Amino acid sequence: MGKLTFATPWLLGLAVLAFAACGTDSGSGTPQAPQNRSAENIVAPEFNEDSAYAYVAQQVAFGPRVPNTETHEACAAWLARELARHGAQVTVQEGRARAFDGTILNMKNIVGSFHPASRDRMLLFAHWDTRPFADKDSLRQREPIDGANDGASGVGVLLEIARQLGQIPADIGVDIAFFDAEDYGRPEWLPSSQNGYKDWCLGSQFWAANPHRPGYRARFGILLDMVGARDAVFHQEGTSLRLAPHVVRKVWKRASDLGFGGRFSSRSTPQTIDDNLFVSELAGIPSANIVDYRVNVRPMGYGPFHHTHADNMDIIDPHTLDVVGTTVLSVVYNP
Repeated sequence: MGKLTFATPWLLGLAVLAFAACGTDSGSGTPQAPQNRSAENIVAPEFNEDSAYAYVAQQVAFGPRVPNTETHEACAAWLARELARHGAQVTVQEGRARAFDGTILNMKNIVGSFHPASRDRMLLFAHWDTRPFADKDSLRQREPIDGANDGASGVGVLLEIARQLGQIPADIGVDIAFFDAEDYGRPEWLPSSQNGYKDWCLGSQFWAANPHRPGYRARFGILLDMVGARDAVFHQEGTSLRLAPHVVRKVWKRASDLGFGGRFSSRSTPQTIDDNLFVSELAGIPSANIVDYRVNVRPMGYGPFHHTHADNMDIIDPHTLDVVGTTVLSVVYNP
């Protein structure tokens, strides 16, 4: 994500021209009310870091996943197939959105629903598109980036989680959403604008106003963004603390209980613009952002590889994927 710190109240103003929903179903049914589960914790399956790493590598192998490109189309089809292969009911939202420069983007949000009949739901999400320019690099600034960390890492973790949802109790509903056109915001070489934050996260902005199922609700959401770097530490992101403090407490406590307190820091970051902002404020689903935002350096930000060609597989560490994936999988099985 190419985010700015955010301190301005959200003003509704989507840049979407048209959007239609289509989907393939693998079973639905009458919604079921939440059931009373035993107070005894359910043992979550083991997260496989090598599988998650392979999922990241496969996305990068397609090439940059920029809207309006063949690689974008190919990766979208693969993502939908993988979710369906793991037992999800898949919905693909296809449509067009206008970018900051007037470019019409052909977007696809891809949602996989597990136990769609359950009313007790949680939303896990990440963006799957990549930055169309390396605007923070010193070379080849006008070329798209691999987006191994910024894009593929969160999706890779969620695909591995999807693979592990076969044993989840039937009364727990999980939706995994891959949002498009998150990273097509205004580049560094252009002056910022007062409402420039609306250039980002076009896919989640639309989904929040037009969810894949009418009346969709979830108790909470978790966003994964830039969760694969070797030296990543996940501080408590400011927008999450403002809009979903109880979700932050839930996730960070679970990480601490699992022995990952050194990676999930209690220190806070500034408020940022990311998909969780729009899911929380527009869709009314309080969502926490697990994101590698570095507060111990000056200037604070997303690391030296952010929006450069250095965001490639060389910086991805399977252990970091495991720390995040194990934490989120534990929350899924014991929300």
